[in-house]
Amino acid sequence: MSTGELLSIEPQELQFPFELRKQISCSLQLSNKTDNYVAFKVKTTNPKKYCVRPNTGVVMPRSTCDVIVTMQAQREAPPDMQCKDKFLLQSAVASPGATTKDITSEMFNKEAGNRVEESKLRVAYVPPPQPPSPVREGSEEGSSPRASVSDNGNLNASEFTAVSRSYVEPQDNSSEARALISKLNEEKKSAIQQNNKLQQELELLKREINRTRGGGVAFIYVILVGLLGLVLGYLMKKT
Repeated sequence: MSTGELLSIEPQELQFPFELRKQISCSLQLSNKTDNYVAFKVKTTNPKKYCVRPNTGVVMPRSTCDVIVTMQAQREAPPDMQCKDKFLLQSAVASPGATTKDITSEMFNKEAGNRVEESKLRVAYVPPPQPPSPVREGSEEGSSPRASVSDNGNLNASEFTAVSRSYVEPQDNSSEARALISKLNEEKKSAIQQNNKLQQELELLKREINRTRGGGVAFIYVILVGLLGLVLGYLMKKT
């Protein structure tokens, strides 16, 4: 903040979030802490590039006034995002009850013996604000702990990384477990189908044995098939 005897100016540096082909505005607040009416006038080194509203005015005693500075849309970015433009705010004591219509250029003429305060303001380009990244909302129970916040209100990089890992890894393990369970269910279903098929074949063989004679070899085959079915059933129960 620039604190003069007539006006206090906030901020001292005009910061524009620079974006190509887009008008950008920032504001100045002028505070009059005196018991006088104070007239002001805003000048710039590049009047074609900026629009100031109001560029002249009167701040009443013990009051404030906001000035909006708008930068016209730019077609190309300056080298290294550096700006050499400057603003000059002049202020002078006005007569009681003065309005903007009463302001004349002579009021800000030092050579005429008038008391004029001058404040120089710099211009800076800053990166445009980034939209917040989408954060998945967790349930109140079982949600991951929040990262601790440092004294200046910023998250430490190491703490943020740790929180991210603790939030992601359980999801990966859960997906692997679901895939394994699904695979086991598939194998179990396949084993059941094979067992049913063997039982059907066993029934068919029994019927053939009853229809034919001398089924010694066939009987042994039936026993082997039955044993195989029992083994498969045991393995299926074990899984």
